[in-house]
Amino acid sequence: MEKNSIIPGTLYLVATPIGNMSDISERALKVLNEVTFIAAEDTRNTGLLLSRLGISKPLISYHEYNKAEKGRYLLARLQSNESCALVTDAGTPAISDPGADIVKLCIDNNINVTGIPGPCAAINSIILSGLDTKRFVFEGFLPLQNKERKERLEEIKKEYRTVIIYEAPHKLIKTLEDFRSVMEQDRKIVLCREMTKINEEIIRTTVSSTEQLYKDVSPKGEYVIILEGCKKERIIITDPEEEVEKLISSGMKKMDAIKQVAKMMGVPKNEIYLKINKESDEKDKC
Repeated sequence: MEKNSIIPGTLYLVATPIGNMSDISERALKVLNEVTFIAAEDTRNTGLLLSRLGISKPLISYHEYNKAEKGRYLLARLQSNESCALVTDAGTPAISDPGADIVKLCIDNNINVTGIPGPCAAINSIILSGLDTKRFVFEGFLPLQNKERKERLEEIKKEYRTVIIYEAPHKLIKTLEDFRSVMEQDRKIVLCREMTKINEEIIRTTVSSTEQLYKDVSPKGEYVIILEGCKKERIIITDPEEEVEKLISSGMKKMDAIKQVAKMMGVPKNEIYLKINKESDEKDKC
């Protein structure tokens, strides 16, 4: 079989440039040229990309608002032994976009799925941030609803790993305001704007200092926010039992929740276990 040959009935997740056209890989070009059709988040954007690359292929719209209907359509074509390349507007598909849904649908129906690696704004930003890259978490976009947003910010406040967040320019100032109201003021933060593009900009500062950034100019372009993890000694939990219950409610097993809280507090897990059981016994006596 020819190296990197297209396999019928396969969904290819193809990473495309996030700004610099030279970042397209040879393998990505081959796949885009040889698959039966391409599913795109926005066919207009992808059409321009393909035109620049000299590629002509049938385009199918697949996005958040039609993913249920088009997901079934794509699946049917893949089951008919056609091959499909899935692309997002820029970067790696299936990260904070509906690509994840079609991947799951294909896996559930025994359709082969493979990835063509390449540009990814989240990874590019964290390696340029200067913050800890040994352990990090990806939060994507923060919730818009006040209750969910507040809960998520409180979680991030206690997160000791480096945090990656996506943000649109018109929402950036509000997000930075929220950080200043919740996070430690000296916590390091890196704003990565327009990655790989001509106006690429990386601002390394602290949470408190972000107040001065956009007083005279408005944010422009897409942003990736890299937030320093909370120092373990800063994590103060006044009610370990309540914290354990929160983690259990989120789907974690009790002993795993106890271990997590103990780690956050910097104490042995037995201390939390005994404290919780003691408080439970006292409540039962009442």
